Amino acid sequence: MPEALVERARDALDNAYTPYSEYTVGAALRTADGTVFVGCNIENANYSNSLHAEEVAIAEAVKNGHTEFDRIVVTSGARDGVTPCGMCRQTLAEFADEDLEIVCDLGGEETAEYTLGELLPNTISLDTLEAAAEKRDAEE
Repeated sequence: MPEALVERARDALDNAYTPYSEYTVGAALRTADGTVFVGCNIENANYSNSLHAEEVAIAEAVKNGHTEFDRIVVTSGARDGVTPCGMCRQTLAEFADEDLEIVCDLGGEETAEYTLGELLPNTISLDTLEAAAEKRDAEE
């Protein structure tokens, strides 16, 4: 179990802003060079403007010049094995290959581990967008 990353994700829960759902989420994202960025969820009364812990960690990493990731740990205050939502999975796919390790905290020392490819098969990517454009052009 990636204990250090799980602890960083759990520590990020302390900064979560969740006055509406009271469901805290923390994430710890490790870059290819081993640098770790953390994020927490930040709710907004207009739920669609809320920020997810994973996207906060990704934004912090990208803001600091990192665009290659090898592992992310996600936890919640409930320790219920929460996985990144579809939107966060797609954002991760923008920067990581399908073998990105996603570790979900089940509490105690237990985790569930997935790859991004398992959680988001057939992702939308630059390659799929270019292939669709080429197909459209060929049909015209």
